Amino acid sequence: MTLNLRPFSALSTASHLIAISALLFLVVSATAQTLDVRKTRSQSAQLVTAARQQQIARIVQEIDARNIERTIRKLVSFGTRNTLSTQTDPNRGIGAARDWLFSEFSKAAEQSGGRMTVEKQTFEQPKAARVPEPTMITNVVATLKGTQPESAGRTYIVSGHYDSMCTSPTDAACDAPGANDDASGTAAILEMARVMAKYKFDATIIFMAVAGEEQGLLGSTYAAEQAKQKGVDVEAMFTNDIIGSSLGGNGIRDAHTVRVFSEGVPSSEKPEEATVRRGVGGENDSAPRQLARFIKETGERYVSAMRVMMVYRRDRYLRGGDHIPFLERGFPAVRFTEPNEDYRHQHQNVRIEKGVQYGDLPQFDDFNYIANVARVNAASLATLALAPARPKNVGLLTTRLTNDTDLKWDANNEPDLAGYEIVWRDTTSPVWTNARAVGNLTSFTMKGMSKDNYFFGVRAVDKQGNRSPVSFPHPVR
Repeated sequence: MTLNLRPFSALSTASHLIAISALLFLVVSATAQTLDVRKTRSQSAQLVTAARQQQIARIVQEIDARNIERTIRKLVSFGTRNTLSTQTDPNRGIGAARDWLFSEFSKAAEQSGGRMTVEKQTFEQPKAARVPEPTMITNVVATLKGTQPESAGRTYIVSGHYDSMCTSPTDAACDAPGANDDASGTAAILEMARVMAKYKFDATIIFMAVAGEEQGLLGSTYAAEQAKQKGVDVEAMFTNDIIGSSLGGNGIRDAHTVRVFSEGVPSSEKPEEATVRRGVGGENDSAPRQLARFIKETGERYVSAMRVMMVYRRDRYLRGGDHIPFLERGFPAVRFTEPNEDYRHQHQNVRIEKGVQYGDLPQFDDFNYIANVARVNAASLATLALAPARPKNVGLLTTRLTNDTDLKWDANNEPDLAGYEIVWRDTTSPVWTNARAVGNLTSFTMKGMSKDNYFFGVRAVDKQGNRSPVSFPHPVR
């Protein structure tokens, strides 16, 4: 067999060298592009974490666990706070608790220079499943008015319910101390009001102690409906319910975690909105989910001892709280709750049975833990009320088929607005991981980043570095 071996000519050698050079160029270019993307993403990620604001840090430091303990013990001292209990006895029942809370919120308002007002929001609840006869129900509402004219109408609500119950929700006579459910949440709200009243915020904050929760979210339903009818711009609502104990019935002690429940598919979603959501994969990007991400980022920045555990549910399994009436009316709302509940100390008649103490008593509360949950709330509320509003009408343009992502939004009107950031994350990431400052624009193109591979959002930033929650874009054709 003869092998036909042909020596390389100078031309063929040159061709091979060109081919090899071209291949090396492509490899180096691809590597450079990859490194450039990684570098860009790494640099941009630094923008996600805002600098700590001194005013917010002071608010966090001033929250005092001793005040929270005093409030809880005072509320417990009224014997019962069942919504159906007496409203005329000055020492026992829901009426005594109502009047004491009104007095305490009024004392807090004295520090505000006239910016905080306190009212009793009272209505008659008709006979219902847990209301055997028409009953007057009162929410105690303290409103801290925003000072920036362009933002004062923007409103953030934080609530706890001050009513309590024994095993039977209609037993108005039994002792129902309700130290955890929900004197803990009410005490946190009152302490926040005491501390924050003397500070100024661009937007309005409402501190609300509601009644009728155990009868079926009656007080919060009335408050949410009033807000809807009056056209109040409720940008966020927090409810704090059962935030009192760091020790669960499972024996686990966790003083460093708070659960924040947020719904994905909106309770108020319309059929056409559901169609869009299914088309873009937005079931994990509702306004409440963006709010939960904001709380995690902000709360953990200011309260390093705490971990915000985002729970992708509207509430606990088949259960509910005072944020739900707000969700049902289209307002973003979330629930704060301790990580491990102890059901021996919820909705129980006070008793000792087989050597086990039942009842929602103050000795089972962890006041330092409650203070830390209050700090997470306060840091998040203060940042929301100091930051610009989240951008409106954020759209993702779909008019051209491309691997770029085109975004647009309406301009904010705050006088201290610095600009906007585009944020993004992998589709499997629970939180926003990267951000890019784009200046004071109302549109931007993310070059080489496909909307198929990432989720995008837009947030506003002011000159002090305060960032709004993220707005998730809707497709624009």
